[in-house]
Amino acid sequence: MGIIVTKNEIIDIVKKGQAEGKTFVATNGCFDILHVGHVRYLKKTKSLADYSIVMLNSDNSVKLIKGPERPINNEQDRAEILNALLYVDYVVLFEEKSPAKLLEAIKPDIYTKGADYTLETLPERDVVLRNNIKVEFIEFVQGKSTTNIINKCLG
Repeated sequence: MGIIVTKNEIIDIVKKGQAEGKTFVATNGCFDILHVGHVRYLKKTKSLADYSIVMLNSDNSVKLIKGPERPINNEQDRAEILNALLYVDYVVLFEEKSPAKLLEAIKPDIYTKGADYTLETLPERDVVLRNNIKVEFIEFVQGKSTTNIINKCLG
């Protein structure tokens, strides 16, 4: 089970942990309606390092990306749900469309992203290259998405 932290707290945690030889992996997302695809993605992410960090899009950030009807669940609820998973050690919110600034500040050892990206198409490419952050692309679970769940509910 994880801890919900601020940007400054996670920066300090990572610096201290890395100085002690611990490794950190970070990922990001909206995680609006949690499903098995999310759980498998987070499990794989956690398997790559000693500690995992989820950089969670704030409500304002989700609206910028997904539109005015989203998120379905507010940022505090989404953070608490993620926090309850054993594959998540830390949850930190960010306001921008992209987690690039937060990723630059945290400097984890590894960054995971869905396999629909490549290094060439990765929005955070410059940050990971500049900071020597290893990138792992994780395959999605076919047919599992928040959008599919919403569409099924609306029938």
